[in-house]
Amino acid sequence: MTADSIELDKIPPKSSAKIQQIKGGHGLIQKLQVMGIRTGQIITLSSKQPFRGPITIKINDRELTLGRGMAKKIMVEVIR
Repeated sequence: MTADSIELDKIPPKSSAKIQQIKGGHGLIQKLQVMGIRTGQIITLSSKQPFRGPITIKINDRELTLGRGMAKKIMVEVIR
């Protein structure tokens, strides 16, 4: 993990980022891998719902919705 890594839910909407690390147990990592979310992939944050609602990301030409708790465990580096 680099010094520039932040939690996925902290990046602004419409930003692209590279997944650096997934901080979670085997079950979470396996669930995210089944969804197509893996270390090293580029994602775009499509939208954030207010009041700690879910976030929507775009990865591999698909849109996925994640809860904030899950998003907090995905560490990313924003692509400038």
